[in-house]
Amino acid sequence: MESKLGAGALQQPNVSSSVQQPSRANNVLQQSSQVGSLQQPSQLGPLQPSSQLGNLQQPTQLGSYQPSSQLGALQQPTQLGSYPQSSQLLGSQQQPTQLGSYPQSSQQLGSLQQPTQLGPYQQPSLGSNVLQAGPLQQPSQLGSLIQPTQQLGSFQQPSLGSKLSPSSMQQLIRSDRGSMLTLSDDNVMVKQIQGTHAPDGREVDVRPLLFIAEDILNRATLNPDGLLVAGTQAQIESLEQRVQQAGFLSLLDALSFTIDRISREISYKAMGGTDAHQTTLSIFNLVSSYSWDAKLVLTLAAFALNYGEFWLLAQIYSTNQLAKAMALLRQVPGLIERAVLLKPRFDALNDLLRETMEVTRSVVEFRELPSMYITPDVPALSTAMAVIPTAVYWTIRSIVACSTQINSFSSMGFEFAISATEAHWELSTLAHKLKNIRELLKTNLEKCLQYIEERMDGESYQILINLFETIHLDNMKVLKALIYPRDDLQPLVDGSSKKRVNIEVLRRKNVLLLISGLDVSQDELSILEQIYNESRMHSTRLESLYELVWIPLIDRSVQWSDPMQKQFETVRSAMPWYTVHHPSLIGKPVVRFIKEKWHFRNKPILVVLDPQGKVVSPNAIHMMWIWGSNAFPFTTLREEQLWRDETWRLELLVDGIDQTILNWIKEGKYIFLYGGDDTEWVRKFTNEARAVAAAARIPLEMFYVGKGSKREQVRRVINTITLEKLSSSYWQDPAMIWFFWTRLESMLFSKIQLGKSDDHAADPVMQEIKRLLSYDREGGWAVLSKGSSIVVNGHGNTVWTTLLEYEMWKANVALQGFDVAFKNHHDLRHGEKYPCCRFEFSHNAGRIPERMKCPQCHRNMEEFTTFLCCHEEGVPTILY
Repeated sequence: MESKLGAGALQQPNVSSSVQQPSRANNVLQQSSQVGSLQQPSQLGPLQPSSQLGNLQQPTQLGSYQPSSQLGALQQPTQLGSYPQSSQLLGSQQQPTQLGSYPQSSQQLGSLQQPTQLGPYQQPSLGSNVLQAGPLQQPSQLGSLIQPTQQLGSFQQPSLGSKLSPSSMQQLIRSDRGSMLTLSDDNVMVKQIQGTHAPDGREVDVRPLLFIAEDILNRATLNPDGLLVAGTQAQIESLEQRVQQAGFLSLLDALSFTIDRISREISYKAMGGTDAHQTTLSIFNLVSSYSWDAKLVLTLAAFALNYGEFWLLAQIYSTNQLAKAMALLRQVPGLIERAVLLKPRFDALNDLLRETMEVTRSVVEFRELPSMYITPDVPALSTAMAVIPTAVYWTIRSIVACSTQINSFSSMGFEFAISATEAHWELSTLAHKLKNIRELLKTNLEKCLQYIEERMDGESYQILINLFETIHLDNMKVLKALIYPRDDLQPLVDGSSKKRVNIEVLRRKNVLLLISGLDVSQDELSILEQIYNESRMHSTRLESLYELVWIPLIDRSVQWSDPMQKQFETVRSAMPWYTVHHPSLIGKPVVRFIKEKWHFRNKPILVVLDPQGKVVSPNAIHMMWIWGSNAFPFTTLREEQLWRDETWRLELLVDGIDQTILNWIKEGKYIFLYGGDDTEWVRKFTNEARAVAAAARIPLEMFYVGKGSKREQVRRVINTITLEKLSSSYWQDPAMIWFFWTRLESMLFSKIQLGKSDDHAADPVMQEIKRLLSYDREGGWAVLSKGSSIVVNGHGNTVWTTLLEYEMWKANVALQGFDVAFKNHHDLRHGEKYPCCRFEFSHNAGRIPERMKCPQCHRNMEEFTTFLCCHEEGVPTILY
C-alpha cells in the first residue's frame, strides 16, 4: 500500500485483517484498516487528523478507542481494553512499560509508538515498497513526525542475503530490546502462545536429543582466551554411546525435518531483522503439535545446529582449505583476532546459553516425573506446570536473541560487533530473567522429587514389611531387600580377605546383622571380635554356622564428607566379618524399617535371621554379651531357655571377664565385689573389710569393678587403690570395666525385651540385677559372696555400716557362720532405712519399658524427663 506525503492516509489495523508491521528500528509506519485515517500534511509539518475522522476506534475484541479531548490524539489501551486519554500531546501514541500501562510521552510531539501485544502483526515482505515518499526518520523538531531525506524515493526492507549496515542492525537490536520490555506482561503472552499449543498426543523422548544439543553447545563455548573448549575423550565416548542407543536414529529421522525448519526460521528472521517476539511466535506455530518440553528441545537443537556450524569453522579453518574459504565469507578470522576485545559480549552470550540449557533441563525433568507417584494436583507440580509455558517462551526467545548475536558476527563485521552495547544489555537481561525462572522451577522440582521419593520410600517400606511376613525358601530375597536389591555390583566386603563379594555367600545361613552408626566403640568391637573369633576356632561346632554382617547406618541429612569416609574405613578395616561396602547402599526405607520395626536408635543391635530369612531375634546383642557363642542360634527361644537355667550367682556377673575371680570361686573364698567413684568411701570400706576379715579369720578377697560411667573418676579411684594398696585386685583395662557394666545392662534389656522386667516373684535374678544397677547410680555398693553363692547385694552405706558394727554381731559368727551373720545384720540395717531405686533410660537405648517397679518396695516408679550432658566420656546407655 502506498502513502503519499501530501494526502496519503495512515491507517490503523483491523484485528481481522492481515497487518504488516515493519521493525521499529526502521522507523517505518505502515498500517491498514477501514476504521479511520490520519492524514499526513503536505509540508512535513505536524500531523493533523483528517476532517472526516477525528478519533480512532478499536474493534470490541481488543477494546475500544475513546475519543480524546484534544483533536487528533490517539490513545492506547492499558489492559487491552480502554485507552486512556492523552492530556498533553497532540497525535501521541503511548507505549506500555508495565503490564498494560502506557506512560505519557513528554519529549516529542507527534511521536507515534506502536504496541506489540495488540495482535499478531506480520512483517512486510522483504523488498516490498513500503512508502513511496522515502525513508521515515525521527523528527528533529517539536511537532514534526516525519523528516524526509534529501532524495525522495522508495524504502525497502533488506532481503535475505543482503547486508545491513552496522547502524541499521543496532537499530534492530534496540527495537528488539524495547519489544522485550513490552512483553513483560507474561499473562497476556502466555495466553497468546497457549493459543498455538495443540499437542497431538505423540510421545517424544527428548533426552537423547537434549544430550546432543548440550554437547554441541558445551564444545563450542565462546572462550576469549582459547575461543573454543574441545571435548574430552570421555565426552566423545559418552556421546557415541548415547547415539548408539536403540531407537535414537529413528527418532532423528522423525524429527530432522522439524529441526531443519526451525533452524531456517531462526536464521531467516534473524537476518531479516524481524521482531524477536514475532520470530518466537512463528517457532511456536511450527512446533504447535508437540509437548512443551519437546518444543523447547527441538528449538535448542535447531539453534545448536546453526551455532555449531559457525564455530566449527573457527575450530578447523586453519587446517582445512574448504573451511578456510567458508570462514572468510563468515568473517570468522577477523572475529578470532579480536576475541579478547569482544570478551564482555562473549561472556553475556555464554551466560545466556548456560541459563537456557539449565531451564531446558528443568522443563525436561518435569516431563520425566513418574505419573504413578505424583499427580498434577500436588501444589509444587501445579505451580511448575503453570510456569512452564512462560519458561518455554522466554527460553525460545533467548535462543532467538543468541541467534541474532551469532548472525551479527558474520553479517555486520567487527565494526558493528564492538559497538553493540545494547546487545550486551539485552543478553544480560534475558539471562537474569531465565535465572529467576530456573530458580523457581528448581525449587518446585526439588519439592516434587522429595514428594516422589517419600511416596516411593513408603511403597518400599511396605514391601519390606510384607517381605518379612512371608515364608521363603531361603534368605536371599530378604537380604537383597535389606542390603542391596540390584545385581550390578558386589555389595559386601569379606573381613578376612578385604575383597568384594556377592551377597550369595550368605545363602541359607544364620545371619547376624550388626546394625550401628559409624561411632561404634572400640570396646564393643574388641569384645565382639573376641567372641566371634572363639566361635571360628571350633569349625565343627554349630556356632560356626552363623555369619556376621555389619550394616552401617548414617544420618542422610548430613552430607557425606572425607572425615566420615575415613572413619567408616577405619571401623570397617577392624572387623573380621562381612561388612557392607558403603553406607549409601542402605536405602532410606530400610533405615526407616530398622528404626521402627527393630527399634534401633544409636546403640548397636544384633538382628538374627534364620536360613529362611525369618527374624528369630530382634536384638541378640544382649545374648552375645551375656553368654557369647553359647547363645547360638541366638533365637528368642534360646534366650528364654538360658534365663530359665540361670540363678543369682557370682559367675553370672563375671563369667568370661576375669579368671582370677573364677579361681577364688573355686577355692570357696569370701569375695567382695564392689564399685563406685567415691574415693573416700572406697578407702573406708576396704580398710574396714580387711579388719573384719582378720577379726573373723576368714579368707576374704576384694575386687574393684569401677562404675558404669565417669571413667575419669574411676581412673582416680584406681590410682588411689594402687598407691594405698586398698584392694587386692581391679581392672586397669577400661574395656573390661566397660564389658562388666555392659553385661549388667544387657541383662536388664534382655528381660525387658522378653517382657519380664517386673516379674519379681518368679524372677529373683531380675530383681537383684535391677537393685545392683540402681545402687551404682546412687553411689558405692558391694556384693558379698561365699564361693559362687551371693550373700548380700547391698548399697555402699548399709554394707559399710554393717562392717563398722562388727562387734554387735560377731558373736553370731561362731553360731551361724560369717555369711549368715553378716546377712542378718545387713538386712536389719537395710530394713531401717534403704534408698529406693532410680532408673534413667536414654532414648538411644532402643526398647524402653512402658513401666518399671522398684526392686526395693515393688511399687510402680514414676516417670521423669532428665537432660544429661553427653560430652562426658563413658556415659552408659542407661543411668541407674
